[in-house]
Amino acid sequence: MPKRSDISSILIIGAGPIVIGQACEFDYSGVQACKALRAEGYRIILVNSNPATIMTDPDVADATYIEPITPEMVEKIIAKERPDALLPTMGGQTALNTALALEASGALAKYNVEMIGARAEVIDKAEDRQKFRDAMDAIGLESPKSKAAHSMDEALEGLEFVGLPAIIRPSFTLAGTGGGIAYNVEEFREIVERGLDLSPTTEVLIEESVLGWKEYEMEVVRDKADNCIIVCSIENIDPMGVHTGDSITVAPALTLTDKEYQRMRAASIAVLR
Repeated sequence: MPKRSDISSILIIGAGPIVIGQACEFDYSGVQACKALRAEGYRIILVNSNPATIMTDPDVADATYIEPITPEMVEKIIAKERPDALLPTMGGQTALNTALALEASGALAKYNVEMIGARAEVIDKAEDRQKFRDAMDAIGLESPKSKAAHSMDEALEGLEFVGLPAIIRPSFTLAGTGGGIAYNVEEFREIVERGLDLSPTTEVLIEESVLGWKEYEMEVVRDKADNCIIVCSIENIDPMGVHTGDSITVAPALTLTDKEYQRMRAASIAVLR
């Protein structure tokens, strides 16, 4: 893509501590982003709460802040540095949630900061469980039966629709933190209560179980000109129900037929667009 001449400084939000679902790949991608953008002549401001990263080395960014990654702290940094743009896609769930909070509070508009890499409405659609399901329905992709809930009463109504075992997925949490699989009503109540508490939007999705199914992933990229590429296909060694953080994956996928792969490829591109 051509270099933009209307912006001169970019704030990058890091991922913070390394945890399951948000590991060293974000440090690597963040470093590469800093190098590439600085090579293009942009001034880079970085905020990351984890000093034990390559990203926070003195020569990676023009200004580095080792501070808590919270909307309040990032807004203070924006007020001081006055960047032209904010890049939240190099910091995983932590950065995405922080960027959405800054957009919602009006901080980005107040300081005239443009969010680049991903629009706020796109992040919201991908992270809000019900909005994502609605988007998949709109393009004709099947999803497990599910109901969104914002309270225990709504969750119990969803359980009647879905049945047991049920999967509880909180919205906007890192790697599904707070979610789980319930095999009885007691477990269901406990997981829903935890999920509602941990979700920034107090929302969980009650979803039918697909335990035991094979699990595949597609790594895909789309640019502003609507070009889409498939980076690779990934196969999980363990079936659905085993967290990826407790398992291993193989790339490329080894047990898909070409017809199945092409179906997944077409579906992935449809999701991107």
